Amino acid sequence: MGVALARAAQWTAAGSGAGVLEITPLNESLLNQIIKFVEDFSTRHPQEAAFVFREPLQWKTQLGCSVFGEGYEINGETVQSEAKSKDGQPLLLLTASILRVRSLDQLSRLLQIDTEKKLKEAQACLEANRDPIVKILGPEYGTVEGGDMSMLHLLDKMKKDDDPETETKMKINLLLHQLDLQLLNSSLKHISEDVRLNPAAINNEVNLLKNFSGKGEDTVLESLEYTSDYMFSNGCRAPPWRQVHGEICYLVIKPHDTGPLYTTCSTAGVFLNGGQLKGKDDIDYERKSDVYKDIVTFLRERSPRFVENMAKQEYNFFKEPTCEKNYQGMEVVDAKVSGQSQNLYDFTEKNVREKVKSSAARRRSLDKKLEPSMKWKNTGLSASHRSKYFSDKAAKKDAEEEGRSSAVSLKIKKKASGISSESVKIQPASKCKTSGRLEDISESSSETEEDEEQPVRHQEGNTDLPSEYWGIQKLAKYLKGGNPTATVIALCSMRDFNLAQETCQLAIRDIGCLEVLINLLDTEEIKCQIGSLKILKEISQNTLIRHAIADLGGLQIMVKILDSPDKDLKCLAAETIANVARFKRARRTVRQHGGIKRLVGLLECISVGSTSLTRYQAENTTEIARCGALALWSCSKSIKNKEAIRKAGGIPLLARWLKCPHANILTPVVGTLQECASEPSYRLAIRTEGMIENIVKNLSSEHEELQMHCASAIFKCAEDKETRDLVRQHGGLQPLSVLLGNSENKKLLAAVTGAIWKCAISGENVSKFREYKAIEALVGLLTDQPEEVLVNIIGALGECCQEPINRTIIRKCGGIPPLVKLLTGTDRALLVNVTKAVGACATEPENMMIIDRLDGVRLLWSLLKNPNPDVQASAAWAICPCIENAKDAGEMVRSFVGGLELIVNLLKSKNKEVLASVCAAITNIAKDEENLAVITDHGVVPLLSKLANTNNDKLRRYLAEAISHCCVWGSNRVTFGETKAVAPLVRYLKSNDPSVHRATAQALYQLSEDPNNCITMHENGVVKLLLAMVGSTDETLQEAAAGCIANIRRLALAAEKAKYG
Repeated sequence: MGVALARAAQWTAAGSGAGVLEITPLNESLLNQIIKFVEDFSTRHPQEAAFVFREPLQWKTQLGCSVFGEGYEINGETVQSEAKSKDGQPLLLLTASILRVRSLDQLSRLLQIDTEKKLKEAQACLEANRDPIVKILGPEYGTVEGGDMSMLHLLDKMKKDDDPETETKMKINLLLHQLDLQLLNSSLKHISEDVRLNPAAINNEVNLLKNFSGKGEDTVLESLEYTSDYMFSNGCRAPPWRQVHGEICYLVIKPHDTGPLYTTCSTAGVFLNGGQLKGKDDIDYERKSDVYKDIVTFLRERSPRFVENMAKQEYNFFKEPTCEKNYQGMEVVDAKVSGQSQNLYDFTEKNVREKVKSSAARRRSLDKKLEPSMKWKNTGLSASHRSKYFSDKAAKKDAEEEGRSSAVSLKIKKKASGISSESVKIQPASKCKTSGRLEDISESSSETEEDEEQPVRHQEGNTDLPSEYWGIQKLAKYLKGGNPTATVIALCSMRDFNLAQETCQLAIRDIGCLEVLINLLDTEEIKCQIGSLKILKEISQNTLIRHAIADLGGLQIMVKILDSPDKDLKCLAAETIANVARFKRARRTVRQHGGIKRLVGLLECISVGSTSLTRYQAENTTEIARCGALALWSCSKSIKNKEAIRKAGGIPLLARWLKCPHANILTPVVGTLQECASEPSYRLAIRTEGMIENIVKNLSSEHEELQMHCASAIFKCAEDKETRDLVRQHGGLQPLSVLLGNSENKKLLAAVTGAIWKCAISGENVSKFREYKAIEALVGLLTDQPEEVLVNIIGALGECCQEPINRTIIRKCGGIPPLVKLLTGTDRALLVNVTKAVGACATEPENMMIIDRLDGVRLLWSLLKNPNPDVQASAAWAICPCIENAKDAGEMVRSFVGGLELIVNLLKSKNKEVLASVCAAITNIAKDEENLAVITDHGVVPLLSKLANTNNDKLRRYLAEAISHCCVWGSNRVTFGETKAVAPLVRYLKSNDPSVHRATAQALYQLSEDPNNCITMHENGVVKLLLAMVGSTDETLQEAAAGCIANIRRLALAAEKAKYG
């Protein structure tokens, strides 16, 4: 950990003084990994976690005394742990905001106490303890440059004495060394993707933008100004106390089409801040947006007008070199291109002259035009509205001279012959980049933005470029400047290369062939179009190529090609659309240009199974439909596209193709259906169109991908009871159970377990799963599975546990220990499901004994501290059967230090489900007299009374039960009356829920033991309501209603007797 903090973490300081950790993505990633390591340490290595540090880790904390509960002694402003070292020192001590920790076990517990502030606490701890290993193990283990001799020192010491602490130190040192390596590897990955900004780069970009800003219509911005004119010696304009956070300067940017943008430029990137504080000469430094790599990228996301006008300014960035000094500008651009991080202003006149002189020996001419900064190039605009041709020799020499990156594309002269001048039409960048920019896009939860996360690959010079790169470059001149015949030959030759190889893909983009390939699609030469699409289909598997195709307007042309009468052309266009439309902007473009309707039209060719067509015609039609389905599959990740597919009549066509026996078309068809099944309208259509039968049938296919999509479709559709019944009726439960045996394919397993979970909501299906031994198989999968699989497995077991026989099966199969172990997890969905399953198992006394032995109830109780209300509610529901079935429930509950106060405080929650579950738990707790006394002291009565004015029948039922059981202690009946709980309870009797009537009548019966409560009930008309319930078939309700009326009547008789004697 010491090596990682010293070498990988990003520290900073303003002027002098102790450095602090910058607020950067890298540091946040390192901190989260360290937090995860420490949180899990006490459970994975309990012996090592108990080791007492040589010196305590000490730092200034933001935690207050109130967050500490069980296991800590609180005395005013001082908190100390009950756990002590051998010399009697507390392992955790908090005094005057200074926290001292002496063991990893206490560190682990500390991070679990307050999950919201754990990142800040970890940062403060590491800033105050730059080499924590020294304080944990001693100075002999400190981080030093060069050879690390601590391991040899330990081995020698272990040989000389038998001190058990030496072995523990050895293990801790090895574990921390392993964490060090993990952090260093992670930081290398981050650093390889990260381009850090510096003051010079920011200043350069600001000056460039200012040159093209002003009041004119064609300017990129109205204005761009620094908030401060003062510049420090390091080039920063931010005040020193903000420089420690990596901030460089602050800008006020005024685009043409939005309000002023108050922007922070930092070493980590550019982001929106809170703007000028009202009445103060200061700004709100808090980040209000995502972090962007530079100012141009930031503005592209904020201002469509900026993008449009920047495209018009492109030719102004090119200047003819007039003298040798002009090459200094080229040097700066080239430095950016090659990914160098040095200060751009550090180049001297001498260095530039030497470089120009040395390069002249390898170049015959210096007529290359200078390029704009790569920050403009990366927008994808500059290359999209001009045709680009270049010579083989010049391009190769440029690569040797400048070691250019893979993102470089060269400016070359346009030839006036052949296809380049007659057939190729250039697509304006503004058209493809700004279309629909202002539209509010809503995407489904299934959508992934994997394209945005891929790093840009850079090549560092001609020595790294394989021969294929230069081979494609040689073909480029024939592709760009030849006649149609030469172009077709060049396309065929290009296909001979391995286009699946990234080098070849990026070579096509770098050399400028991608623009030509897209322009060829807009010609009338079918052979050129087909050749171009075959290449685009292959290279569009690359993330960068996909974005470039979309930026260059390729999708719009492909959508038009879908109307072509040529079958091969349509198929290739659809397949390429399927590859490109993997990110939301591309999907939107397809929809906006009428692509969805055209793609649905590809499914309309024939009726499946038609006998009127020849085999060749049938195969052709199937292939067209397959390609159309592939494209629809990619597009269907957008909610608006799902609606467009439905409106275009896609559902009945997909249902028709679902009957096809060929797996190659079934896979995209079912893939599209399962994507769309997240929408209720599609689930209804899938059920009513009879698709469930065919989906179930394909669960037995030999193709695992098809099986996965079928199972996923059932997973989403089985939310509805009718669908669950159809799956059972068509025999779908058995193949699902069989597929549990394929535990190697995790994606398939996640889909199958999800389908079983949703199907198990119906009791009839649970009986079938028991018959097919699915419950035993699910229990066997509880270990060594990814979280998405575990969530579904435990969800299924939770539904199966509703039947007593299944709870016994789970116990006999050894399923309870792994379930209890999972209560220590952190995933919300997993915790909700596992608490439900454990709670259901606890209804069996034998199961409860195992849960209690494994400390499961304590783990459930600790989940009440979880910030998520769903987890809190699920844990509280699970606690109820645990208390009911535990042997000595009262003593067990009292053993949880601070547990009763915690559950009473949850009555302050705003979530109705949390309130209902906590009321149910309090009902069970109050059955023990001592516990009832404790919760009464914690103020349970006024808190319950505050909840009485509710219209939620579920909460009413459990609240009434809790009030009923709390009445039996002391003067609680009187207190309920004084806190206005009686009158609202009378209104509960008007509910339509019989369970509410029963609970309310019992509560009123208990409250009626107090005369004042009887008067309140009578005034609110309770007698008439209770009289109707005396005749109920529910004996409990009968007795409670009659008893309440009797108490009211006795009070009335006593009053008459006192009055009249």
